[in-house]
Amino acid sequence: MNKICELFNIRYPIVQGGMVWCSGWKLAAAVSNAGGLGLIGAGSMDADLLQIHIQKAKQATSMPFGVNVPLLKKDAAELMQVILDENVSIVFTSAGNPSIWTPILKSKGVCVVHVVSSLKFAEKAQDAGVDAIVAEGFEAGGHNGREETTTFTLIPNLQNRLQVPLMAAGGIASGKAMAAAMILGADGVQIGSRFAVSEESSAHINFKKAVIRLNEGETRLTLKQLAPVRMIMNEFYNSIVLAENKGSSVEELTSLLGNGREKSGIFEGDLVNGALEIGQAAALIKDIQPVKNIINEIISEFFNSIHSLKKDNKFNFG
Repeated sequence: MNKICELFNIRYPIVQGGMVWCSGWKLAAAVSNAGGLGLIGAGSMDADLLQIHIQKAKQATSMPFGVNVPLLKKDAAELMQVILDENVSIVFTSAGNPSIWTPILKSKGVCVVHVVSSLKFAEKAQDAGVDAIVAEGFEAGGHNGREETTTFTLIPNLQNRLQVPLMAAGGIASGKAMAAAMILGADGVQIGSRFAVSEESSAHINFKKAVIRLNEGETRLTLKQLAPVRMIMNEFYNSIVLAENKGSSVEELTSLLGNGREKSGIFEGDLVNGALEIGQAAALIKDIQPVKNIINEIISEFFNSIHSLKKDNKFNFG
């Protein structure tokens, strides 16, 4: 049996990204009901709101779901307490040191997965005792690794060095990409951008429509001296570039990124002044669909791609 399906007790080795302002209970429950693993993104929530989303997800699905927690959040401890109080069995952590919370969560019977962008951090996560690892290439949207390593380079490098199950993330929005990632050594995939523009995503319709209009090269990685972020090139992005070219300090850039830019762009639909975070795969997404249709399409294309390897003449050589 597939390692990821077995670990999470799900049908397909597809995990939804825990994206801020997109990943509420509706999206998480829809992904879980469709055979994947849905995640509530706690990065944009306080403890009380997270509890509400967990309870609503429990009502909306009987299938496993999890919560994604950025460890650098100031209220991470409060979020973790809610997760334990609500008996959530799967936690994805990111943006921080996994050695702090992994032993605590595992002592309570929680399955822990950590998101990394490099071999160094993957090995640290494995040493911390995580149950699985998500390796995210720099094609991904939102906050990203400083190494700028692509998914196709990252996955085979980690696959040769890790003993725990490995999931690929970054640039994966189709069954073909899923097949490629698994051929490279991944046991499953985590998909963000495709689900960010699903019908069940809590993102604003303005944001979703902006994403499906994107062409190749219209997302860029910026704020590299602060914390690399991939976003759509809009007026806010241009203001960041201008500030960086002027030599603005880290404090000035932090202030520019603040003021609820992610919320105003993704959740409230301000396409001018908001931070519109999305991955490179957005250029491949051309419609807004229900989650069930998305997963069915990905799985169908995945198996068709695998079968084509056996019968396509272009693979008949040697």
